[in-house]
Amino acid sequence: MLVKTKAVVISSLKFQEKSLIVKCFTLSDGLKSYFIRDAFSSRKGNQKIAYFQPLTIIEIEAVHKNKGTLEQLKEIKINTHFRSIHTNIIKSTIALFLSEMLNHAIREEEKNESLFLFLEHSLQWFDEHQDVADFHLIFLLEMTKHLGFYPDISDLQYPFFDTQSGVFVSHQNRTTLQEHDSQLFKKLIELSFEANQKTFHINERQTLLQVLVDYYARHLEGFVKPKSLEVLRTVFS
Repeated sequence: MLVKTKAVVISSLKFQEKSLIVKCFTLSDGLKSYFIRDAFSSRKGNQKIAYFQPLTIIEIEAVHKNKGTLEQLKEIKINTHFRSIHTNIIKSTIALFLSEMLNHAIREEEKNESLFLFLEHSLQWFDEHQDVADFHLIFLLEMTKHLGFYPDISDLQYPFFDTQSGVFVSHQNRTTLQEHDSQLFKKLIELSFEANQKTFHINERQTLLQVLVDYYARHLEGFVKPKSLEVLRTVFS
């Protein structure tokens, strides 16, 4: 079936010497992987590769056979021309980290318009704003709404967050955060992208980053922690 759709690039992997395997989250069909033949050999090779930087939003025309194999791209163009995500070192590091998180977290091979729109709007905001120190933390927490394990906030008055059940509880147990970390997590829940992006100190940001990665790992079977996690920690140290 010939499909025209917008897509967010999740990952790209070099295949042999000249080609790429690119995983995208599409508006039309959810998660799809494409084989890009001769991406490194044609005169337009560099242009092709630029299309597949982490979290680029593209428009594609593709043949979807829907047989669980790699699909074929016929046409591609940039949908959103980012001005800063791939040129600012801090933003590009965040983008690489988030793309790795999404690569291990998104498994839906079916249409999910609300998830696509969340990704699209979040990335556009990220590109347009300069103060983004807490963006990745807010993004990862908001993403759990679409993955099915957003925290239950009905008992925010309790001091401990239970990472297993996703609720705030009155007493500490083996799956709760420490009280200090629970309070940081509670503060994060109350934030939006439009909030002060310097809400947390460096150490607090590092703590929340580890809390979120661990939270994903607890709720997603087979989740692999990103290799770029240490790079991100260094950037914000």
